[in-house]
Amino acid sequence: MSVIVVAPDSFKGSASAVAVASAVADGWRSVRPDDELVLAPMADGGEGTLDAFAAAVPGAVRNRVRVHGPDGGPVDASWLELPDGTAVVELADASGLGRMRELAPFDAHTVGFGQAIAAALDAGASALLLAIGGSASTDGGAGALTALGARLLGADGQEIPTGNSGLSALDRVNLAHLRPLPPGGARILSDVTSPLLGPSGAAAVFGPQKGATPSDIPLLEDGLRRLADAMAAARPVSPNEHGAGAAGGTGFALLAWGARMAPGAAAVGEALGLPALVTRADAVITGEGRYDRQSAAGKVPEYVARLAQSPGIPSLLVAGSIDAPTDGFADAVAIADLAGSREAAMADPLHWIFAGGAALALRYRSE
Repeated sequence: MSVIVVAPDSFKGSASAVAVASAVADGWRSVRPDDELVLAPMADGGEGTLDAFAAAVPGAVRNRVRVHGPDGGPVDASWLELPDGTAVVELADASGLGRMRELAPFDAHTVGFGQAIAAALDAGASALLLAIGGSASTDGGAGALTALGARLLGADGQEIPTGNSGLSALDRVNLAHLRPLPPGGARILSDVTSPLLGPSGAAAVFGPQKGATPSDIPLLEDGLRRLADAMAAARPVSPNEHGAGAAGGTGFALLAWGARMAPGAAAVGEALGLPALVTRADAVITGEGRYDRQSAAGKVPEYVARLAQSPGIPSLLVAGSIDAPTDGFADAVAIADLAGSREAAMADPLHWIFAGGAALALRYRSE
């Protein structure tokens, strides 16, 4: 009998990390029923982070909160209270792309994310873990700051509209009533290291994912630049800091608040106790929807593989598709190959993820 830790990320747009872990484990058990499967669904700070913590931390309590969604409509979101008083707040849940009725690159905002953070603070959160992947907006986190008490003012002294479009009128930032950080501080969970501005910044790299056309990018960039310039007079924070461009620039706003960046997958893994689980395993299975060259930049599969490397434990990969070398894994399977095409795999992802777990089990040889 072998102990197998199953620690995948979600397959974005297809299946949550919890569902992926369960399907992989069921597939493995169909071949090796005597093995002990330890499920540890993971996240890197994007969509599914809240669910990963809820599944892995006994005693975690989900708190519902109604907020302004990224397009202004009401959204029923939530934040998670951990037993030690830490609150986990996920941007994607309140202000993510999945909350948009249609893409609106200039109007989408992060007000709801800030409202969810404020709700956690009102409830007495002692520390914050802020998962910021999956944003629908490129507002530089301006909406979140206003929900936390900041005032973003135009030349006429009036508060500017929400969204990147409002930043074109920004003249100054007033942080006099910005809420303080909780006693234990705030950590930003993200796998994005982009700066706020420039060719590798929030607008240029991530704007197209949120509906921006090539001609929109310079305008979005101008709004973010105005925010950076106005913020410099209120609270020095460099727009070039790693991660400032994460989540449409929300990383920049949170850094200005005083939060600190933490590699998403590593921070989530440590909070969930994954390093200790891996050391007791005979093998570990990880995965994500698309394994490509960006996966090596702090995403879940590479983090899990590194954890397993030091004690010499084999790591196995299940992915929707594989578009990069998998030399760091003892074995790997793409469910698109099993299904015959990416479209077929996405039509019934859990079936094919089950098949992927079974395929790895068939080839696995314990020592």
